[in-house]
Amino acid sequence: MPEPGAAESPESLRSAESEFVRGLGLFDSVMIVAGTMIGSGIFIVSADMGRKIGSPGWLLVAWAFTGVLTIAAALSYGELASMMPRAGGMYVYLREIYSPVLGFLYGWTLFMVIQTGTIAAVAVAFARFSGALWPWISEDHYLIAPFHLSAGYAVSLSSAQCVGILVIILLTWTNSRGLEYGKIVQNFFTVAKTGALFALILVGLAVARNAGAIQANFKHAWSARGLTPLAAGLDATTAFGLFVAICVSQSGSLFSADSWHDITFAAGEVKNPRRTLPLSLAIGTILVIALYLLTNVAYLCLLPFSSIQHAPSDRVATAALASVYPGMGKTLMALAIMISTFGCINSLVLAGPRAYYAMAQDGLFFRSASRLNRAKVPGWSLWIQGAWAVLLVLPRTYDPATRQYGNLYSNLLDYVISSALIFYILTIAGLIRLRKIHPDADRPYKTWGYPVVPGIYILGAGAVLAVLFAYRPSTTWPGLLIVLLGLPIYWVLSVSKSIQKPLDG
Repeated sequence: MPEPGAAESPESLRSAESEFVRGLGLFDSVMIVAGTMIGSGIFIVSADMGRKIGSPGWLLVAWAFTGVLTIAAALSYGELASMMPRAGGMYVYLREIYSPVLGFLYGWTLFMVIQTGTIAAVAVAFARFSGALWPWISEDHYLIAPFHLSAGYAVSLSSAQCVGILVIILLTWTNSRGLEYGKIVQNFFTVAKTGALFALILVGLAVARNAGAIQANFKHAWSARGLTPLAAGLDATTAFGLFVAICVSQSGSLFSADSWHDITFAAGEVKNPRRTLPLSLAIGTILVIALYLLTNVAYLCLLPFSSIQHAPSDRVATAALASVYPGMGKTLMALAIMISTFGCINSLVLAGPRAYYAMAQDGLFFRSASRLNRAKVPGWSLWIQGAWAVLLVLPRTYDPATRQYGNLYSNLLDYVISSALIFYILTIAGLIRLRKIHPDADRPYKTWGYPVVPGIYILGAGAVLAVLFAYRPSTTWPGLLIVLLGLPIYWVLSVSKSIQKPLDG
């Protein structure tokens, strides 16, 4: 292993990852960046953001803030990716910059919740929207009725859960067949879903603009209306309340734009990674953020703001298209979201196992995950991830007061959003640390706008994190606990590794 923070030579990279097939070019890498970012969030989260923020203008500002943070992070990560272009991404960066334990805590959280929980969530979202075409696919249509484990938790198998599980298994299998299979699926579905977003934007901005909605939304763009209180006596009608509302709303928009860095997990399979990784991160994030901002402008050109805030089941995109095409709008949007979520699941399934592979190479994950299969992909790692994602689909939360069922993975993802921000901040702070302790290290790409760009991310994400811990303690502190539960696991694995070495010798 090279000195922490030092760039690795091309010879060491070839030796360390000679089994991988470098089959991802720039276009493929951009498709993975964009594909992991675009799921179902952009079609839904603007409703909740609108209720918190309360005005069209500030809704667009909140999305712009998300864009600034995401692009700043991607530009900063590009430097680290060019210095350490190995399978594992952020796990490798944290391990090399700080310590193996910090890298493991990220990898632990990634496997337990972040990657697998997102796969489970997006797979069930795919199934839910399939229900618009085939009504028998529903979370209320049970193949196995809920079996209550306690007052607040149950296990069930609905037709929607079943479809979600089948999608996870299918995409795990196709990716285990080789990089070429996963790449073909990824490129096709990412092109299709970016095309669907372009079509929605075109409808909203050019084809079917609603003059009444435009007048109401943009003439009074900064006037608060339909607000949901953030806390007792606090809402977006005051300057401080607006600041809190924008920060709290980032849990939706940042999550919708998350996973942009997943391409770095697969760095061992990227052609000319020192150039391709920084370029793909920049191009992919800028493309998606531009689409997201224009999509929200399209919503405001099609729907009155109150209709965005109170869209049925928060499905803003569906309401927007249905306002133009009442007969087939819902079906068209269901198809678009199915395409979007399917492609998103594929990219998540493809990328995550490369991080577990890197952990297993260090003796910090299942030993079988350290091997590549005959197709030169981490097959065991893929199936271990798939099995855990499937298991996360089954547990349900239950509210006895309303007799409503939720999904455990949704709670877990809410819990770790703040923890993921901590890891992002630490990683970008690590970029600054490397500049100081290894100023002469080989940097094929240097962060554009350094140190302002990484500083913007650290300050902006730090503000969001502080507000979430202060005003959303029920979701932030449990997430930190999930991360810290990795410490005893790391200790056990470290002891096991130290015992195994003499035995191997």
